[in-house]
Amino acid sequence: MPLDETLIRAATTRPNSYDPETRRVSAVIATANPVQRRDARGTYLEILTADTLDMSAVQGLPVLDSHRTASVRDQIGRVRSITLEGDQVIAVLELTSAEDAAPVVQRIADGTVSGVSIGYHVAGWTEKQTAQGRVRTPTAWRITETTLTSNPADPAARLRQQEESPMPDPVIDPPVTPSAEELETQRRSDIRGLVRSAQLGDDLADQLIDQNTDMNAAKAAIFDAMQTRQRSAPVIRVHGANDDPATITQRQADALHIRMAGGEPAPAVRQYMGESLLDMARGSLARSGVSTRGMSPDETFTRAAEHTTSDFPNLVSNAMNKTALQSYQAAASPLKTLGRQRSLSNFKTASSIRLGEMGRLEELSESGEITATSRAENGESMSLTTYARGLTVSRQLLIDDDLGILGDMTAAFGEAAAQTEADILVDLITSNPNLSDGTAVFDASRGNLSGTATAIGDAGDQAAVEEARKAMRGYKGLDGKTLINVAPKYLLVGPETESAAEKLLAQIYPATVGNVNAFASKLSLLVEPRITDSRWMVFADPARLAAIQYGYLSSAQGVQIQRSESWSTLGMKFRAFLDFGAGWLESRAAYLNEGS
Repeated sequence: MPLDETLIRAATTRPNSYDPETRRVSAVIATANPVQRRDARGTYLEILTADTLDMSAVQGLPVLDSHRTASVRDQIGRVRSITLEGDQVIAVLELTSAEDAAPVVQRIADGTVSGVSIGYHVAGWTEKQTAQGRVRTPTAWRITETTLTSNPADPAARLRQQEESPMPDPVIDPPVTPSAEELETQRRSDIRGLVRSAQLGDDLADQLIDQNTDMNAAKAAIFDAMQTRQRSAPVIRVHGANDDPATITQRQADALHIRMAGGEPAPAVRQYMGESLLDMARGSLARSGVSTRGMSPDETFTRAAEHTTSDFPNLVSNAMNKTALQSYQAAASPLKTLGRQRSLSNFKTASSIRLGEMGRLEELSESGEITATSRAENGESMSLTTYARGLTVSRQLLIDDDLGILGDMTAAFGEAAAQTEADILVDLITSNPNLSDGTAVFDASRGNLSGTATAIGDAGDQAAVEEARKAMRGYKGLDGKTLINVAPKYLLVGPETESAAEKLLAQIYPATVGNVNAFASKLSLLVEPRITDSRWMVFADPARLAAIQYGYLSSAQGVQIQRSESWSTLGMKFRAFLDFGAGWLESRAAYLNEGS
C-alpha cells in the first residue's frame, strides 16, 4: 500500500534539555499514548506503535517551525538520530546556528516552547473496536519531519530533561556496540512485530527469520505479501484520510464554495459536500477540544463563532472569498486590458518614472572619442484608496443552511468590487486629467487628439481610424526626436457605436482592392457600457507601451472578505474591502476622437 496519508502529531515540551555548545536537544517525539482523531466515520483513537516504525531513513530529517515549509528559513534544524526505548520514539535534534532562528532557539533554552510535533506517512492501518471506541494503529509508518509547535496533542511526549537523559559525549561516553546475540534477538523481535502488525501470520515470520533475512529485505517481503493479499481482496477505492485541521478547513471551504456557486468538487472535497453549516461548526469545535453534545444549533454557532481556537469563522470566510473572487473576475472591466498592474506596499503616493530614449548611436571620429548622452525622464503618480461594505450572516441563515442566499450575497460583493474598479477606470479615461507636465492627456499639442470629430459609423470613419494609426506611428520619445513607432492594438467604444465598430472591424472578402478592410483582424474591440456618447479611442498594446496603470496593496490583491467582530448583532458579520488605485502612465499610448 502506498504511503498516501500525511498526518501530524504534536506533543507537550519541557525546558532545560538544550545543550548550547552542541545546539542539540533530546526529545520523546512519539509514544503509544492514544490521540483522538476524526475521519468520515467519526472519532477514533490513534495509537502509534514503535515496533512498526520504519527506521531506514531518519537521519537528516528536517526540524521545522510550526510545520511551515514555505521558506528555507522555516527549517530550524535537523534530526541527528532516532532510537526506540520501549514504546517511545526518541530523537536527538540539532538546531541551526543561523541568526534568524535565534529567537526560536532561545525559547527552547529558557523553556518557553510548549510543543513538539511530528509529521508522518502511514502505509496502512489496523483497526479494532474496544470499550473506548474505535482504535487504529499503523501497520507501517515513517516519520517525515519533526517540528516545534504551539498546538500539542500528545502530552506523554516532550523535550527531555538533561538529568533524565543526558546526550552522550563522543569521548567521555563512547557508544556501546551491541553483541551479535543481542542484534539477532532484536532482528527476530522486529520481524515478528512487523508481521503481526501486517496481520500476515507467523509462518512468514518464521520463514524470514530462518533465512537470516536482514530488516530491509524483510520489510520488502512483508510489503509484497500485503500487496498480494490486497490484490486478491475486493477493490474499494477510498481517499486517504488527512486529519490536519488546516487541510480539513480548506476542503470544507471548497465544498461550501461549490455549494454556493456551483461546480464540480475534487475527489478530496466530495466527502464534505453533504455536510451542513451546522455539521462543520460542530466539527470545528470538536477539533478544538469542545464537546457539542447537548448543544442546540444556536449555541453551537455562537460557540463556533466566538471560540478562540475554532476554525469555523475562517472556513466560512475562505468559502466567501472564493465565491466573491469568482464573480469579481467575471465582472472585471475590459479597461484593465489597457493598463499595467502594479503591486504597492503601502498607501503612499507612488511615482512611475519613464526614461526617455537613447536616440541613435553616433559614428566615432578618428580620435575614437565616445561622446556621452543623457536621457530625459518623466513620471506619473497614483495612490491606493480603500473601498468597503459590510454583510451580516444571520442566525436564521446559518441554522437553515441556506447557502443559496449566502452565495448570492457574496457574489454581489465581488460584482460590487468589479463595478467600483470600472467606475474609477472609466472616470480616469474620460475625464482627460492633466499629467505631471500640466497638459491634459489628450491634447492637440501631443498629437493624440483628432481635429475632426467623426463617430464610428459615420461617413469617413475608416479614414478617421487611419488618421489615428498614422498619428500613433509618428509619436516621438521624450527627447522630441526619436520615433517610438506605437502600433494600435485596441479600439474602445461605448454601446452607442458598438454595432458600427463591429462592422468596421469585420472580416470581409472584397471584390476589388479598393474595398479591402485595412483594420480587419488588426484591432481588437473593447466595449465599455459607461461610455454613453459616440467618442472612441485607440490604444497601444500595454506590453509595448501601457497607457494607464492600476494597482492593489501587495498583501490584498482584488476583493477581500474578512470576519468582523460584532457584539451588536446575532450571527456573524463580514466585511468586503478593496485597496485599489489607478492613474495615467503614458499619453503616447492612446488617441482620442470625440465623435459627432
